[in-house]
Formats: sequence, structure tokens, C-alpha cells
Amino acid sequence: VCLSFNPQSTLLATGSMDTTAKLWDLEKGEEVATLNGHSAEIIALSFNTTGDRIITGSFDHTVAVWDVGTGREQNLLIKMPANNNATVKYELCKEVISGRLCVQLWDAVTGTHIATLAAHSKEVLDVCFDYAGQRIATASADGSARVYNAGTKQCIAKLEGHEDEISKVS
Repeated sequence: VCLSFNPQSTLLATGSMDTTAKLWDLEKGEEVATLNGHSAEIIALSFNTTGDRIITGSFDHTVAVWDVGTGREQNLLIKMPANNNATVKYELCKEVISGRLCVQLWDAVTGTHIATLAAHSKEVLDVCFDYAGQRIATASADGSARVYNAGTKQCIAKLEGHEDEISKVS
């Protein structure tokens, strides 16, 4: 369903309908860990900027942070409200994104809510941080994309022009 390279491009993480995520060693072409803990398909995952943690989001409305070295779930497990999908990114190490018509930012260490980004008229389908962790981009079923300042949480660009949904942003 989803996949992500670690920052060093030595591991690939895959998320599946079978409720697991797997870590793969790209040099050896071998599985190095299976991340078990979700009760529904994993629909999003991402490494943090150093590659020692991975975050997964599932249709079971949970977001989990995992230790890449051990393959074990960390103490944090965020339970999302049932009306949110679990689109997640972990590129700032401490912030988690989830959304539906809006985007919710969560602190991945404490599990506390940071901010809500609301600008789209239809479902938010994808979210990402830029490589520096300074901007957040959203893609929506309303045919637009938005770019936010990650520090101030203010919308700094409205990208409109598609006639149909934008399903991915990077």
C-alpha cells in the first residue's frame, strides 16, 4: 500500500494490507524486520530524518512510532478520532500529520496536539514536509494543493488549477 526509503537509502519500509510493515535491507535484498501491532491495513509510513525511527498510520485509526534497530514499537501510540484517515509523515522527527478536511499536527514524542491546518473544501489526500522541515504541503480532492510554514502554521501558497483531485504531493 505504501513505502518509504530511509535517508541513507539502505533500507526500504513497506506497509501492507496484511496489517504489518516490513523493513528491507536493499544491499542484501532481505527482510530485516516485521513491525506487528496494527489491526488494519497500514496506509502510510515514513522514516524520521536520521532513519532510526519509522512512523506508521493505519485504517485502525492509530499511528505508531517504531525503533528501526529493534523493530519494536515505542511507547507512543496515538489513537486518532474515527473521522480522520491516518496519512502520516515523520520527517521532522517530532511532528505527525493526519487529516481529513483539515490536517492535524501532533507531537510524536508526547502525543499532544500541536495545530490544525484547515483550508481545503474536500478531503486531504496526501501531506508531506519539505527536506528542511520548514514547509508542509497538502494535496486535496478539491483539486488544489496548499503550502504551509511549518513554524507559524500559516498557509503561504495556494496552488489551484487542476480540474480534479490531487492524490499525491512531494
